[in-house]
Amino acid sequence: MYKKTPWRIFVFTCASLHSLFNASISFAREYQSDTFEAIPQVSSVSQLSDVQPTDWAFQALQNLVERYGCIAGYPNGIFRGNRAITRYEFAAGLNACLERLTELMAENWQQYAREEDLKTLLRLQEEFRTELATLRSRVDTLEAKNAELTANQFSTTTKLEAEVILGVAGVFGENVDDNSDLDENITLGQRTRLNFVSSFTGKDTLNLRLEAGNIAELDDSITGTRMTRLGFEEDSGNDVELGELYYQFPIGDRTKITIAAWEMELNDIAEPLNPLDSSGSGAVSRFGRYNPILRSIEGTGLGVNYQLNPSTNLAFAYMTNDAALPSQKNGLFDGNYAALGNVTFQPSESLGIALTYLHSYYAGGSESGVNLTGSTGSLTARRPFGNVSTVTDALGLETSLKINHNLILSGWVGYIQADSKVSNDEANIWNYAVSLAIPDLGGKGNLAGLIVGMPPKVTSSSLVSDRDTSLHIEGFYKFQVSDNISITPGVFVITNPEHNDSNSSILVGTVRTIFKF
Repeated sequence: MYKKTPWRIFVFTCASLHSLFNASISFAREYQSDTFEAIPQVSSVSQLSDVQPTDWAFQALQNLVERYGCIAGYPNGIFRGNRAITRYEFAAGLNACLERLTELMAENWQQYAREEDLKTLLRLQEEFRTELATLRSRVDTLEAKNAELTANQFSTTTKLEAEVILGVAGVFGENVDDNSDLDENITLGQRTRLNFVSSFTGKDTLNLRLEAGNIAELDDSITGTRMTRLGFEEDSGNDVELGELYYQFPIGDRTKITIAAWEMELNDIAEPLNPLDSSGSGAVSRFGRYNPILRSIEGTGLGVNYQLNPSTNLAFAYMTNDAALPSQKNGLFDGNYAALGNVTFQPSESLGIALTYLHSYYAGGSESGVNLTGSTGSLTARRPFGNVSTVTDALGLETSLKINHNLILSGWVGYIQADSKVSNDEANIWNYAVSLAIPDLGGKGNLAGLIVGMPPKVTSSSLVSDRDTSLHIEGFYKFQVSDNISITPGVFVITNPEHNDSNSSILVGTVRTIFKF
């Protein structure tokens, strides 16, 4: 059977070439042009003046010209190898190849076709008639589906990813401000995100996010502290807003550049190393997602990731809040900004360690002017000197250890040294957390999580320090109903809210349901 295989390939090739030739000739006859000029056949590749032995396709051209006589040149002796071929030229070249194949078959027909080969081919065709018909039917079905998808595709460059969160939440305990009972009304809100992910080269990514929602922020206006905020909140009054816009592209094999025009976060550049960092499928609290020092600034900026070696990644970023505003204390360099340096070391799939340094400046003066902790710690830690110009230097250590497929231990510690720009006041702010992730608990796609930590706390200050210690204790279980739907009941408790043991503990309960498509 092995000796017969070349003959079957040869018959199929001749039939295919003949069909293509007939189609091309029909087109040429239908659209004849007075300016079409015959292209002469050459007998040696040296007759083509613009083809050099150093050209990458020289050997292929030499074989086709000198061995098979299938390639012709232009009347002036040039080949023009970088020019697109016309259908006239294709017909002429194909005709030359078919004529040469006919000559070869006439001269050496004994080595190509034998009577027993043809009988075997017919017997095989008859024997596998059913299978061939089934295969032909499947191919026709695939071609029809492909044609339908091509005709109705959203875009040739853009993929739409959508996520809808329905969140039920309630808070229980006493208000930090006046020790009155918290409003125990249960709320239901939603957050909708439409991500348009585009690629123009296959290696770059343009990410545009539209979002809207009415999941309330459980902050100091409700509970007297920002430690009770949810990780998936979105309170735009259901107005559609631009939630994110950035463009990523590679330079070489090791460098990735990110240009952010709107609302990018530092954790998009520096890997948090926390399997519970997702707002949709991870921790239900804001603090429990990742190190608060990475919440320093979000907005417009530039990020660079450099893969030093297979286990080490270097990340650098510059981010500013209000780059589009030309007024004082705004713009790219006069307003709030953060400069980040990060090194992530992952010697294996089981272990990861990241070191982060962050230098930030807060201009002060506006409602959102100074927020050192990304609204995760005490109000004192947020603005240790009030809403005045402040400079910070922050250090972070993040780590993750995959003990086995179903058990991941992670944690972080963050330190912020803050200095007032209008006085000699200074403050030190610490936070830490340890988390345990249990993937696929009770079924594939499920995820259980436990987080224990201390929200940002002013441990020492020339003005006011936090006198006691709050603990954040959180547990949740994500149940993967299907590929597109998950339900996550979760609860977290804040002991001694605002790092003050005079305040009663506050409990936040929620059920987060996610639809993805």
